[in-house]
Amino acid sequence: MPTTLVTGGAGFIGSNLVRMLLAERPERRVLTLDALTYAGHRSTLAEVLDHPRHTLVVGDVADPAAVGPLLADPEVDEVLHLAAESHVDRSITQPAVFVRTNVLGTQVLLDAAREHGVRRLVHVSTDEVYGHLGDDDPPFTEDSPLAPRSPYAASKAAADHLVAAAWTTHGLPVILTRCCNNLGPWQYPEKLVPVMVAAALDGRLLPIFGTGRNVRDWISVADHCRGLMAVLERGEPGRTYHIGARAERTNLEVIDGICAALGLPDAPRAFVEDRPGHDRRYALDTTRIEAELGWRARDRFEDALAETVRWYVDHQDWWRPLLGER
Repeated sequence: MPTTLVTGGAGFIGSNLVRMLLAERPERRVLTLDALTYAGHRSTLAEVLDHPRHTLVVGDVADPAAVGPLLADPEVDEVLHLAAESHVDRSITQPAVFVRTNVLGTQVLLDAAREHGVRRLVHVSTDEVYGHLGDDDPPFTEDSPLAPRSPYAASKAAADHLVAAAWTTHGLPVILTRCCNNLGPWQYPEKLVPVMVAAALDGRLLPIFGTGRNVRDWISVADHCRGLMAVLERGEPGRTYHIGARAERTNLEVIDGICAALGLPDAPRAFVEDRPGHDRRYALDTTRIEAELGWRARDRFEDALAETVRWYVDHQDWWRPLLGER
């Protein structure tokens, strides 16, 4: 049976994507490769671990001995590459970890894909590779120059360049995507939404970087996964596509929405020392994917946020044991 390899499939976006692939592509098998680091858990895939068309392989994407045999299987003809270290704060103190996974891991995967003739490889990147925008600047386009400002963003930009070079130099059928901030179930509790939900439920001060006025575009993880499937199935090799929702919000607006959804509008807050090099604003122009592939985000930010908050309230047995684990 033709097989799709998903790297990083036990993480936040990856696990949501694995479930969607299994539900919507019954003619294919899904093979998940994940190192099961602190941010990847078998529990995120619990409902599909025994699925007859799904296999979880525990392995490091930066290890050729782990990646090569998977792509040597002739049935593995397409790859969705999501394996990455992604927490900006952690990249500031442990940049080498990010270089190994995000840069070396991507090159190991590209080498194996080229050796074994993979039909299509989608590399999942981030809007953070562009640096940041001023309040009145137009959104980034796919042709905007890369200007990363954190070790995380720099490692992803390096990986993006390797992917582009694999297309130009070797003709490897790669497609690159860049997405904005995601929200939804199964996100490790180190990112904004689950951190604020946990603090509010426990009656702790909600920690807000700087002034809280940094701006991000927010997309539901379901919409992101639908976008990735559109790119996988209809995208043009060698092309880059932005996946965004045109839903810019300040961090304060997101936190207000979280507190409202919890019924705790007066939850106490504390402004804390800002992250070094904290990017002011991100925004993506999504004209290309909408015009060429007919994809558009369909979930309203307010609805997605409320559903996400409800999920974390209802699944405290999953995320509470993870607090402080890393």
